[in-house]
Amino acid sequence: MKISPTQYFGNLSLLLDLEAEAEKQEALRERTKFTPAEAEASGNSLIGLVIREEGYGLGGHFLLGLGKRNETLPLPWTRLGVGSPVILSEERASSANVENGWRGIVSSMRRDAIQVAINQFIETDSERPTFRVDRATDEISRFRQRQAMELARGASGGSRLEVLRDVLIGSVGAVFEKIEPIHVFNQNLNQSQIEAVQFALSAEDVAIIHGPPGTGKTTTLVELIRQITRKGQSVLAVASSNLAVDNLLERLIAAGEQAVRLGHPARVTPELRGHTLDELVEHHPDVKIAHKLTRDGYALFGQADRYTRAKPERGEKQAMRQEAKDLLREARKIEDQVTESILNRARIVCSTATGLDRERLGNKHFDWCIMDEASQSTEPSAWIPLQYAERVVLAGDHCQLPPTVLSPEAMRGGFNISLMERLLENNGPRKMLNVQYRMHQEIMTFSADVFYDGNLQADETVRTALLADLPAVTSTPLTTTAIHFIDTAGASYDEEPEPDGDSRMNPLEAELVIKKVDELLASGVSPADIAVISPYSAQVKLLRDKIKHPEIEIDSVDGFQGREKEAVIVSLVRSNREGEVGFLADTRRMNVAMTRARRKLIVIGDSATITAHPFYEKMVKYFESVGAYHSVWEE
Repeated sequence: MKISPTQYFGNLSLLLDLEAEAEKQEALRERTKFTPAEAEASGNSLIGLVIREEGYGLGGHFLLGLGKRNETLPLPWTRLGVGSPVILSEERASSANVENGWRGIVSSMRRDAIQVAINQFIETDSERPTFRVDRATDEISRFRQRQAMELARGASGGSRLEVLRDVLIGSVGAVFEKIEPIHVFNQNLNQSQIEAVQFALSAEDVAIIHGPPGTGKTTTLVELIRQITRKGQSVLAVASSNLAVDNLLERLIAAGEQAVRLGHPARVTPELRGHTLDELVEHHPDVKIAHKLTRDGYALFGQADRYTRAKPERGEKQAMRQEAKDLLREARKIEDQVTESILNRARIVCSTATGLDRERLGNKHFDWCIMDEASQSTEPSAWIPLQYAERVVLAGDHCQLPPTVLSPEAMRGGFNISLMERLLENNGPRKMLNVQYRMHQEIMTFSADVFYDGNLQADETVRTALLADLPAVTSTPLTTTAIHFIDTAGASYDEEPEPDGDSRMNPLEAELVIKKVDELLASGVSPADIAVISPYSAQVKLLRDKIKHPEIEIDSVDGFQGREKEAVIVSLVRSNREGEVGFLADTRRMNVAMTRARRKLIVIGDSATITAHPFYEKMVKYFESVGAYHSVWEE
């Protein structure tokens, strides 16, 4: 049964509202339930900060460097990172009301300091103020999602948006031209990558490129974009995360392409900030004139407001203010003209989907929208870039982590199902990449069989690669094998609830992780080549407290998606008599965890608990079948 656009987007808007309310309540709960110290311990806040340095940068934003008053103290563990939206507020003796603070973006992080980029100079109430920084919800993104859905719902008159909408909601079928062979720019592409590019180019409306872990999805998209621009066509390249956008932009630049990056410069990798629209506008010769006009305008405002002994002529102050307004208006006009000129010349524009601003883009339209990480964003955000494009290519892997959704009610309504996944459920047109260049064959095989119907193969360059093959690494039982499962069943490695939190931790399992890290280091593996990941934030925090080596990355599965290391240790945490696996039941999380390692994967868990779930029963049997099963009693 076909659904009307009004009904379709009405339902999607309702789910968006549910998620917005859940995020609001979560933020409110953290601010009211926790003391400032507890809020900081949760990782969502930093308290007791003082301003260390001030300045301007990142396309004219005001930059504040903050740290603890005692400069020898490092910042505590935090979930905040570069690009996080935050609210900066002044701490007062009574209570710090973060809603009365200044919204900004984390622009850099050091061990002992955090830098926040805001749009205005701040004025404080006290002479020696202290500040707190709290993670904030992104209301601008939500507004853009609602705006985009309303535009799609009302599209009519045979417009491209109407046609795309009807194809994407299933009212009409997708149309393809005859697949034509291409002259490949990157001679290292494999056959499945070439076929995926050719398939995408044949799409009149939508095509899907399915890229399992390590299969060179970004490489394929760079080739696709280059093929499009050589035809004289334009591309809007988007992704759900800034990291993915920057990765794509970096690869495009390396291939000799010119691209403009939209978005707050604080959310962009420092090496790429010169390609951001803000920086390009800021350093344009005409904008120097605009800056002078702005300075002169504010000087006139100040002069008009200044008290003088001599009585001013009638209307003199009003005339000054009017002249100041005219100067500021002229400055804004110049900046807008420069922005429009840069965008009009751009053949490739890169941005997060939610970072697209109608005021900035104006009437700019693109021949193609290439959407990376399409399986990781909720559907409303995917509709934002669609209003600017003639056709769309969705790229991602729905067998890895889905969009993060807080509201259980929204999740029951399918809000965690991305546009890409929904299209695939309805047999949307796809092409899968089938050669992976990341991991040893034994690391790959279980995921390949369970998630990709056995259709993945390891490239010869990685098929048998082990840690022992690396320079300075000695041959040990750990370095001469690819996978290792340590079963803690029967050893009383019991999980514990997180104090003052909802997560889980397993202290004895953490000690075993540390032992394995030490063994890898002793065998000559570089700490920069080791990662420790866990599905549970409390275990991540515990491990960060215990493993002091700064080069060893310790993160959640969600935080490590899209990353890879030579050696990865996975701590599963769950160990209980009831056989409860919690959100390990979302097996896509384990797919991500098991496919981050290149040469060595170590998984630590309690088989008596996890095998209550059929997926983990298969996993343990796989480890047994290749001789990788070990009991903790062997340790």
